[in-house]
Amino acid sequence: MTTPTRLQQDIAERILQMVREDGLEAGAWLNENSAARRLNVSRTPVRAALDYLAGQGVVRRHPNKGVELLSTPAMTAGNGGNPDATELAMVRIARDREAGQLPDDISELEVMRRYDLGRPEVQRLLARLADLDMVERKPGYGWRFLHDLRDPSAHDERYRFRLLIEPMALLEPGFSLEQGWIDEMRAHHRETLERPWREASSIGFYEMNADFHEGLAAASGNRYIHSAIKRQNQLRRLSNYDWVFGFERVVVNCREHLQMLDCLEAGDRELASALMRSHLQRASQLRRANGFD
Repeated sequence: MTTPTRLQQDIAERILQMVREDGLEAGAWLNENSAARRLNVSRTPVRAALDYLAGQGVVRRHPNKGVELLSTPAMTAGNGGNPDATELAMVRIARDREAGQLPDDISELEVMRRYDLGRPEVQRLLARLADLDMVERKPGYGWRFLHDLRDPSAHDERYRFRLLIEPMALLEPGFSLEQGWIDEMRAHHRETLERPWREASSIGFYEMNADFHEGLAAASGNRYIHSAIKRQNQLRRLSNYDWVFGFERVVVNCREHLQMLDCLEAGDRELASALMRSHLQRASQLRRANGFD
């Protein structure tokens, strides 16, 4: 076996930390795109790190399907053996931020006190939020949220923009979707439907949802559409981490996504586009009714 580079070892450890934080179990599927975004690196080193983990027997690659987790890494010390500690803190930060209870600027000490976490956990939490472009370190001391508190007028604008862009992205002349991506996305959605829902599950659910919409935008072959949807995913990440609609709406969301995949696989992009429009309209109405973004 080739000796891994220091970078591969570092990213492999960060992937295992992500697995621990997400509470993933053997049989779960890992997504290269999502991992690369969360770790703020390109897909190439993530792929190399996963190859290294495959050589260690931790994961297994399945052609045209994805990467399967074979064994669950041991819990790290300092989080009480609870793999959801960081996830739960992220959900609560999202909830408090959306409720206007967290200012633009925060400190590690404030987060430690408010969420009853130790300094190592808070440092990992803030580093992960920074990886996701949700916060940035201030010069000197403290952290700053990168996005403003929820603007009520932004909701309708955001969904009108998405309704203009995302259904039409499926009709772009260069649209091309790889079968491997379809199979991988189906597996992730079915796994979400089968896994018991917990408060911290909202993190993984949002990331899967973001991967779905971003993947379709990338398949359009139009770099401007892809860039726009990536930006939209960044802007709505924090507000969507606090999921208040229950597992019933998760089921509806997953089934609508799977229906779109069926149409795209069958080559019916017109129907898939119509389904995307209905999907976004229902989501907009749901969030408006509940006062969410």
